[in-house]
Amino acid sequence: MLTLPQNEQIAKNVPRLVIGAPQGRSGKTTFTLGLLRAFARHGMSVQPFKKGPDYIDASWHTAAAGHTCRNLDSFFMKKREICRSIFDQSIDKNMTIIEGAMGLYDGLDLQGSSSTAEIAKVTQSPVLLVIDATRMTRSIAAMVMGYQHFDPDVQIVGVILNKVARARHEKMAREAIEEFCKIPVVGAIPKDVNLCIPDRHLGLVTNGEMHETDKLLDYFADVISEHVDLNTIITLAQSAPELPRYSESMVSNLGEYSLRNNGLKPKIGIIQDASFSFYYPENIEALEALGAELAPISALYDIQLPHDLDALYIGGGFPEVFAAQLEENLLLRRDIRLAGEKGLPIYAECGGLMYLGRSIRTSSQNYEMVGLLPLDTQMESKPQGHGYTIMEANPGQLWFAEKTEIRGHEFHNSRVVNLAPDVKFGLKVKRGHGMDGQHDGICYKNTFASYNHIHALGCPEWAESMIKLALDYNPSKWVQIKKVSG
Repeated sequence: MLTLPQNEQIAKNVPRLVIGAPQGRSGKTTFTLGLLRAFARHGMSVQPFKKGPDYIDASWHTAAAGHTCRNLDSFFMKKREICRSIFDQSIDKNMTIIEGAMGLYDGLDLQGSSSTAEIAKVTQSPVLLVIDATRMTRSIAAMVMGYQHFDPDVQIVGVILNKVARARHEKMAREAIEEFCKIPVVGAIPKDVNLCIPDRHLGLVTNGEMHETDKLLDYFADVISEHVDLNTIITLAQSAPELPRYSESMVSNLGEYSLRNNGLKPKIGIIQDASFSFYYPENIEALEALGAELAPISALYDIQLPHDLDALYIGGGFPEVFAAQLEENLLLRRDIRLAGEKGLPIYAECGGLMYLGRSIRTSSQNYEMVGLLPLDTQMESKPQGHGYTIMEANPGQLWFAEKTEIRGHEFHNSRVVNLAPDVKFGLKVKRGHGMDGQHDGICYKNTFASYNHIHALGCPEWAESMIKLALDYNPSKWVQIKKVSG
């Protein structure tokens, strides 16, 4: 029987844990998913977070916990924005679980910036360390001690042993850790080839493609419930201090901008389906906070754009996987191309960029796409751009003020080919790859399409630009609305 945190403590302290590991592939994602589902089955309301720019793990977290996962990243966000996000999303939950990325101390530089450890320090969250125990016993204690002392400001409060071979293996590792490191071993998970999620070139497949998602998550939860002390995990989460307040001025001014729009609600289409699923919740919420009415669209099944649309948002995803279906939907592709030619504001990221081009080329076939942009994309076996990006906005484009520094990320296995020589780029690459190592963000009429992904908390002007362009697209529409409402 689980002992749930009391409401008073939830409101004051936000019980929370960071799930870290010495390195990637230690099993922290499957452990986190099993933990989230196990708590959910016990009636606990748990808020999941994922460290870093990640859409796929986050979608699995959402499915496991039943609450929308958020991303935390100090490359995009200020300290107050990170803590504010945790507080806002966790205030009505029993617990918060933050899954890290890569190794605990792995970051962008010698100081470990943008690492999981940095998130733990910024939020003053205790860390539960998941360790692949393969072929180690007493040496695990030396490893844990190193992680404990490497940065004294990181509080490691417990260990999960993963891939344990047998009872004697567990006993030796557990005793060594608890004797020399003075922290508990909270669970020991046996070797199990079924504790995995199918891979693809961009990492984990999206949970929406798994027909037996719940069955798999329930299996993870069964294993975790049997081999992990859930009550101790709750106790460790409750040991977290009150969230830091780096600034009292945490309130966004998006509501004020909405008031300046005089209550006008532009209609923005957003393509969301199995082929285009990479959207940060904050991006969607930023548009809504600015007054937008969002209209969902499926590029696979809808045959035309919604009536009276003022702008279109196409996120990333796996259009190459669904290229045959996207090609078959000729009517929607034509509708989008005609709308773009008429000047409909369109913002597209990565997969959206590929979709707006003439075609997507795989190793075996060529698939026709929208044809709005003068380019084709060629799929490759290895990433063509991967990691954090810093872009500078070029003059003359409509979406960002000139010289604005835009922090984002990219991860794409496609490259642009057959690009028209007179194309206009909206972004100068200062870090990353973009389209050619120097440029990104193709501008055509009111369309902006790039490989770069942005997060609204790190780039709030993006949402404001989309709203402004949407309101400017058909000014006579707002005159009529004002007449009717007046």
